[in-house]
Amino acid sequence: MSNSSSLNEFLLLAFADTRELQLLHFSLFLGIYLAALLGNGLIIIAVACDHRLHTPMYFFLLNLSLLDIGTISTTVPKSMANSLWDTRAISYSGCAAQVFLVFFLSTGEYSVLTVMAYDRYVAICRPLHYGTIMGSRACVKMAAAAWGTSFLYSVMHTVNTFSIPLCQDNTVDQFFCEVPQILKLSCSDSYLREVGLLVVSLCLVFGCFIFIVLSYVQIFTAVLRMPSEQGRNKAFSTCLPHLAVVSLFVSTIIFAYLKPPSISSPAMDLVVSVLYALVPPTLNPLIYSMRNKELKDALRKVISWTF
Repeated sequence: MSNSSSLNEFLLLAFADTRELQLLHFSLFLGIYLAALLGNGLIIIAVACDHRLHTPMYFFLLNLSLLDIGTISTTVPKSMANSLWDTRAISYSGCAAQVFLVFFLSTGEYSVLTVMAYDRYVAICRPLHYGTIMGSRACVKMAAAAWGTSFLYSVMHTVNTFSIPLCQDNTVDQFFCEVPQILKLSCSDSYLREVGLLVVSLCLVFGCFIFIVLSYVQIFTAVLRMPSEQGRNKAFSTCLPHLAVVSLFVSTIIFAYLKPPSISSPAMDLVVSVLYALVPPTLNPLIYSMRNKELKDALRKVISWTF
């Protein structure tokens, strides 16, 4: 293959070679996918229909659930279809679309999680100013900034990645189109441009992570000073789920891209990619509903309406 213009398709990494294992992979991914759709879908309906949840915290949670549905829908259905039809192929345009959507939705999710940390900081550390700072217009602007920035960021990465000449092969050692794996197919030094962008991206991710950590240091300091045990429990019930989701999201991403080369292998890369592509979107609804009485009550209403 001389360059990327001659590529019509890529070959993704297969989970199994035998038909029985392919069907098992299809069934497992289908179960996880439906669980993620159900959990996030119920949260979206609950927040949209229950007026008690029309607050900034739940508005951002609704955005997070939308992003989670998009994230898992970008990679899992194609992988299931390939196992079901015993193929590994994905079209060139389909691969580009996956790269764009993975960047767009993952960046959007991280941006919304950062905004949610700021929301919790204002609610607990500056409660008298909460209504002014986190008004409906301000919340819409923050959400729009998160989505808009993610869109521009993903366009930049996608255009840059697919402008690089590819001539090594068309085999991607991953179950979806992932930029580091595509860069391995490059036959020129131009791939260093995208490596540079990825380094800048990691710096931005680290910056947001520091912001979240500093926010929670101040939040926990304020909570521990509360004289009322009931007030402390209520504050922790709104903060701990968000902190757990952030930790899950960041830890899987960091391990995926910054793990030591000594433990890197195709099998390990596959396992880690499954963790960060499937686990956060599936567990996020469960984490947020475990200690949140308002959300659990709203979800019970939605389920009673449905059934």
